[in-house]
Amino acid sequence: MTYERVAAEDLDQVLAELPGWELRQDGKAITKTFKFRNFVQAFGFMTESALAAERLNHHPEWFNVYNRVDVTLTTHAVSALTSHDLELAKAMDRAARSRGN
Repeated sequence: MTYERVAAEDLDQVLAELPGWELRQDGKAITKTFKFRNFVQAFGFMTESALAAERLNHHPEWFNVYNRVDVTLTTHAVSALTSHDLELAKAMDRAARSRGN
């Protein structure tokens, strides 16, 4: 599989297009915390995001406690941020918006 790395000079623009996502300190990943009304909303978000991840064949690192889901996206195969991460971030944002987030 070919991965298109995000160039360092494009990071500011990329993050501007992904509200709430932050670049991890090492520059190899983006992170975001999603908060929902309750566990059912959070679990629904995770389910929809899991389906998107499977379609993209690109899976998140995430942690869930009740109504909160902490997400980290990176492409381990190249130890960098790639277009796959950006596509999944956008899909996760859509899943969150569909739940009023």
